[in-house]
Amino acid sequence: MADTTGNTSKAAAGGAPDSGPRKSSWRYIGPGIVVAATGVGAGDLVATLIAGSNFGYTLLWAAVLGCLVKISLAEAAGRWHLSTGRTLFDGWASLGRWTTYFFVVYVVIWGFVYGAAAMSSSALPLQALFPDVMDLEWWGVACGLVGLVFVWFNKYAVFEKVMTVLVGVMFVVTVYLAIRVTPNLGDTFAGLLPVLPDEKDSVLNTLGLIGGVGGTITLAAYGYWVNAKGWTNTGWMKVMRLDNRVAYITTGVFVVAMLLVGAELLHAANVSLASGDKGLVQLGDILEREYGTATATFFLIGFFATSFTSLIGVWHGVSLMFSDFVARERAARAGRPEARGEAIASGDRERSWPFRAYLLWLTFPPMVLLFQGQPFRLVIIYGVLGAAFMPFLALTLVWLLNSSRTPREWRSGPLSNVMLAVAGLLFLVLCVKQIWDQPWSEFF
Repeated sequence: MADTTGNTSKAAAGGAPDSGPRKSSWRYIGPGIVVAATGVGAGDLVATLIAGSNFGYTLLWAAVLGCLVKISLAEAAGRWHLSTGRTLFDGWASLGRWTTYFFVVYVVIWGFVYGAAAMSSSALPLQALFPDVMDLEWWGVACGLVGLVFVWFNKYAVFEKVMTVLVGVMFVVTVYLAIRVTPNLGDTFAGLLPVLPDEKDSVLNTLGLIGGVGGTITLAAYGYWVNAKGWTNTGWMKVMRLDNRVAYITTGVFVVAMLLVGAELLHAANVSLASGDKGLVQLGDILEREYGTATATFFLIGFFATSFTSLIGVWHGVSLMFSDFVARERAARAGRPEARGEAIASGDRERSWPFRAYLLWLTFPPMVLLFQGQPFRLVIIYGVLGAAFMPFLALTLVWLLNSSRTPREWRSGPLSNVMLAVAGLLFLVLCVKQIWDQPWSEFF
């Protein structure tokens, strides 16, 4: 993006001028909206609803703290990209080949299972809205194909605009529902005090709510969307930080709104929701009984927007990461280390064959799982890898941003290091718990 201010005060990493706007401005934001939309999926909303139904307003503070933790992670990823001129995968690769092995296994297995989950999640509200049109599996296929075609033929600018519109739909629906259930404001503010529920496993449930909403690999993709927006050096640092705050304020609104719905609509009536995306279909039925068909239909539209933004966001963002991975590996094999990060620097990154190959991987092989169910062992491996990614991201960012790989003025300060360390420990505990809870005896 051209420098519109004439700000060329000093060189950024890699010798590029430190160009960018002198002041952060709302008119520049965009990647934050994308990461918020992608990170909040149907499963996240169900988890928040269940927390509200089980504990009322007690864990509202944990939902807010979770957003602050994610702000620190996304800011760190964006700061790495802008301050070094290198991509996050390039940073990981500098830590050793083990990061490459982890990423390859993760992105292949995770993408295969996630593709089916995303298509199924997007299909559920469509089938509820149009029950006589076709079966759930075929709605899932249709959603996957629409997502593929959209990301295949559009570059970031169009992608961002569509995501912004869908976020607007999500925002209006969740805020409307929160107002519709008439929350108790006194209890709401009391929920901001850090108190644990007086129940078994309350600590782990609280940690799960803190860590569970707002994205996994999409946090790592944030730096790639920052570059795709045209922000490529430290001149854009203030803008990126404003954009990141907007992302997680938006996420916080979604989370708080759904927790209020769970507390008022479900907790008081002692109604339990099914876990997983089907819980939202169940909520639609409850809303129809309590508030009428129009409110239920409005909610299902928001449910679709929530699910489909996660689908196309992953289709785009993780494909960018995969294209960067392939470009770096090819450059290393060809003896061209100076070509690192070229998948993001190139204007054709969204037209590259690795980008499109991963798009196809996310779309077509997972369709088999829609019709045959998810293989048990594959789901266990998927769960373990998914649990391991967030501590991997947090702890490698601590490593990268406190080393000579990052220019001194942009290394993490005390607050950033504390937040990243808290995030790393939080996700490490959740990772151990999830691995422990897997039915390993049935795996072998």
